[in-house]
Amino acid sequence: MRKNWWKILAACLVSASVVAGFMGPVPKLFLLHETIRNVYFHVPMWFAMFTLYAISVVYSVKYLNGGNPKHDILAVEAVNTGVIFCFLGLLTGMQWANITWGEAWPSDSKTNGSAIATLMYLAYLVLRNTLEEEQKRAKISAVYNIFAFPIMIVLMYILPKMTDSLHPGSGGNSTFGDLDMDNNMRPIFYSAVIGWILTGVWICTLRYRVALLERKANQID
Repeated sequence: MRKNWWKILAACLVSASVVAGFMGPVPKLFLLHETIRNVYFHVPMWFAMFTLYAISVVYSVKYLNGGNPKHDILAVEAVNTGVIFCFLGLLTGMQWANITWGEAWPSDSKTNGSAIATLMYLAYLVLRNTLEEEQKRAKISAVYNIFAFPIMIVLMYILPKMTDSLHPGSGGNSTFGDLDMDNNMRPIFYSAVIGWILTGVWICTLRYRVALLERKANQID
């Protein structure tokens, strides 16, 4: 029970943020109106994705340093889980954009950067599947993963701040925290971010355990 406290916390935080996201009070805003509720869902997906990709990079570095195959497995399962949150972030973002900006995929530096970053990590998974020899696959994909992460940061965070963008906090726009989120929303938002990050890590650990069992079964066969 003591070891699982963070899983219980994750479930509680996510449940509370979902309920508050649909039923809690939100400020009356121009253009955004009730769609501001999506900040409880869309933004935490990206936080969870970034966290999982960062975990993946850490274990890719650990694999290159020590050659432990468990580190390689954890790295790829962190990416697999991160991709799930990536697609959830894209879907919630498309829905939000369609309502507020009039189209699901506007020509925007951040949305385009997100698409390129998504393709990079899908290419990482394809690369692993094309290489049959275990050590070669692990080393090449680890190096790819280490370089992909900073490129993703540039595409999704740095470039939008340097160019015109519709997104808050980019292209000279104010962030949500500056103008749109009031004191009632902030605790729910932070709870959602922490809850979804913990949920992502939880899913990753489950996938990691399953992958270890499958690897052990294949070795026995």
